Amino acid sequence: MSLLRISLLGRLDVRSGHTVLNGLEARRVQELFCYLVLYRDRPHPREALANLLWDERHTDSPTRCLRKALWQLRSALDSLGEPLSERVLQIEPDWVQVNPDADVWIDVAQFEQAFQGVQNLPGTDLDERDVRHLQDAVSLYRGGLQESWYVDWYLYARARFQHLYLIMLDKLMEHSEAYGRFAAGLAYGTLILDCERARERTHRRLMRLHYVAGDRTAALRQYELCVAALDEELGVGPGRRTERLCHQIKVDRLSPSPLKPDETGGKVRVASSPHVLLPRLKQLQQLLAEIQHEINQDIQAAEPAVDGQK
Repeated sequence: MSLLRISLLGRLDVRSGHTVLNGLEARRVQELFCYLVLYRDRPHPREALANLLWDERHTDSPTRCLRKALWQLRSALDSLGEPLSERVLQIEPDWVQVNPDADVWIDVAQFEQAFQGVQNLPGTDLDERDVRHLQDAVSLYRGGLQESWYVDWYLYARARFQHLYLIMLDKLMEHSEAYGRFAAGLAYGTLILDCERARERTHRRLMRLHYVAGDRTAALRQYELCVAALDEELGVGPGRRTERLCHQIKVDRLSPSPLKPDETGGKVRVASSPHVLLPRLKQLQQLLAEIQHEINQDIQAAEPAVDGQK
């Protein structure tokens, strides 16, 4: 078990084993600790750190405020029964840093590591190990970084982690569609819209997933949700691709995407139950009938010309 477990996503939570760390109630102490954890890859000059976290509105100077906050942070860490501060923090006269060799579990570190492992892979190319890592990572996202903080550096970090979260969900959603895991794809799409209600591309994917899963009504309802979200959030209507997809669904002419082979080398079955398989078979039957009709018309049109040349 790690010496310390630090969670920043959703709500600040620091504990050793089952013991929650107390003494971090002060807002500036929390900000200092979160900044050091988020940017743990480098030492931070004391003066720059002080000027970043404190401004001239404080009665004390920024450097004095930093010294006080560092003392409170060290006291909180040491309250767990051992001198954790010496093992977790590196505090020098000119700079401060989280000890890179400390045995500490950090949720944002796990989150970033999972993203880095797949950032250049499309969702269709993920293997099962990649999928498990992404699933573990997105489960850590219990919400953005502290929602009540509005300092510039923290707003940037919050937006960055939400961006990574959405990218990972996009990859999982794309993988689910490619391998016929429609229920999982729908769940990932819902999580995306919880963060960005007007994400039109996700609405389109959800429309397609509902349709290929055999629920055309849900697909059309998703279109209505998309229209409402775009209007209320951005004051715009749906794009041409969304409108074209909606029309294809309405006339029951949407061609399903090809499925990727599973690990056994066979094709993934789109449906394992009749209520999902039957609509797609009927769709294919209709398409074949239309193609046959067009062929018959071409034959009838060509026959007079051929007979006239005999």
